[in-house]
Amino acid sequence: MTSLQENPFLTRQDYQAALEQIMQPLRAAILSTDRPGLNLGSSGAVYDQKRAEMEALVRPLWGIAPYWTACQDDPLRDAYVAKLMTGTDPGSENYWGEITDYDQYIVEAAALALTLLLHKEYVWEQLPERNQQALKKWLSHALTCKIPKNNWTFFKVLIRVALYQCGDPLAKNELTQELALIDSMYIGDGWYVDGKVTQRDYYVAFAFHYYGLIYATFMKEEDPEWSERFIERATLFAQDFIYYFDEDGEALPYGRSQIYRFAQGAFFSALVFAEVEVIPWGKLRTLLSAHMHNWMTHDIFTFDGRLSIGYHYENLVMAEGYNAPGSPYWSLKTFLVLAVSEDHPFWSAERMPIKRENQKVIEKGNLLMVHDEASHHLLGYPAGMMIENQAHAQAKYSKFVYSSKFGFSVPKAGVTYEEGAFDNTLAVSRDGSYFRTKGNVISYGLTCKGVWYQWAPFEEVMITTEIYPFGQWHLRVHEIITSMPIELREGGFSVPLIGRQPQSEKGTTWSRVVEEERSSHIVSIEGYGQAGIVQPEVNTSLFFPRTSFPYLSQKIMPGKQRMICLVGGIIARESRKG
Repeated sequence: MTSLQENPFLTRQDYQAALEQIMQPLRAAILSTDRPGLNLGSSGAVYDQKRAEMEALVRPLWGIAPYWTACQDDPLRDAYVAKLMTGTDPGSENYWGEITDYDQYIVEAAALALTLLLHKEYVWEQLPERNQQALKKWLSHALTCKIPKNNWTFFKVLIRVALYQCGDPLAKNELTQELALIDSMYIGDGWYVDGKVTQRDYYVAFAFHYYGLIYATFMKEEDPEWSERFIERATLFAQDFIYYFDEDGEALPYGRSQIYRFAQGAFFSALVFAEVEVIPWGKLRTLLSAHMHNWMTHDIFTFDGRLSIGYHYENLVMAEGYNAPGSPYWSLKTFLVLAVSEDHPFWSAERMPIKRENQKVIEKGNLLMVHDEASHHLLGYPAGMMIENQAHAQAKYSKFVYSSKFGFSVPKAGVTYEEGAFDNTLAVSRDGSYFRTKGNVISYGLTCKGVWYQWAPFEEVMITTEIYPFGQWHLRVHEIITSMPIELREGGFSVPLIGRQPQSEKGTTWSRVVEEERSSHIVSIEGYGQAGIVQPEVNTSLFFPRTSFPYLSQKIMPGKQRMICLVGGIIARESRKG
């Protein structure tokens, strides 16, 4: 069998083989226990252990259910059926328990809904009638619970559709209200906001559009109006979303829930599933193949073969509070493509390259995308994005730039510059400790030539920042008005640290670090008087366990000051050709 690292992800058999290999460690555990849950690790989440173990069992169904369409697996199916019976039976000692308001069970119920939609005969009809009623009752209770007013609304929609397909009457009034709430989050051009106006991230792709295309597939006769609306919106969104991937298949890393990794490509699988050829199948096949193959070259599995919490490597520092050991299996959403038949034209389409403009404003996504000449390095410049009550929000949404080749870092602690790992941002401090960076902005704008924003790290400090990209470089201009003395640190791109010390050079007003094909440069043009190299705390970068990056620094007194610097994250031309 081809290893995951060598899998080209071109044929249906390639995707089947990959799913089998990814599921192998879990399959053994599922078959060897009667409990309706899996204990995949000892780290915690905001929900309890029972829910974390249920998640670890049920979440892989995002990939397993489509796989069963391509290749039935009766022993695994029988094990899941038995666990469904146990988990939803109030008389069982292993009963999952009733679903309550804002419950993690509601999230996982959506994977059960997809399984029932795809496999009425293979799964639903294997349940005795008593257990069918118990499962219906358990799922139906989710429909009465309070949920966040964001992408979670689709969970109720999918549950309703699944229950309808399994014989229950369709509660049209409630469904209409839920679709209206989803509609209220639509902002045009194929874009949604995930409950908050400033939150525009991969949930638009792997949640809103993914679920919308599933709805359109199963409800096209019952609800042709909304089915067509979801397809139209996905069609518009696709024109922007192809810019979120470089030619090597690496997606732009930013935003929350990065541990879902190759779910970044799930939207494209949903297009195939819903028969929406807005992008020619040959181009889509090329993009998905590159994306999946690229992910398999990273160190995303634990020593025993499980998907780890992390991004390019196992890393709890960057995780969210809702990331339990089974959470990474949302990645399997991309395997929805297995639910289409072997003779679907997607599987035989001739591979075609995707042509992109070098600089593209994604207006509703609040990003200026810059692809280098061969699209091997993607840079995204955000403006006006932010989220509340999530870990490392400033780092995940409000850096000056995000890169498909350099990644970004999150803080590990809050005192020193090294602990903050403040790459690609301006860190501001009163005394050289406890730095603050850009989060929410007061105002912002973006054009094809650059982005700007006004922000205030302290009440006494107002900063207007302008950024002008060109190729793999960009110019940063800060106009600072402060009524107190402050210390500034301007960070560049992080590069991996392979040896004991960074491979670096520096002068009075410039510094750079080079590691293999990556080089990170920062040059003062005006305002900065010192330059240096920082080695942040380990495991702060999403890409590399150990890093370093160049920075500039300056102490300024009360008044008005202009700071200008040139920053580059360069991938060597030889590497880009290779």
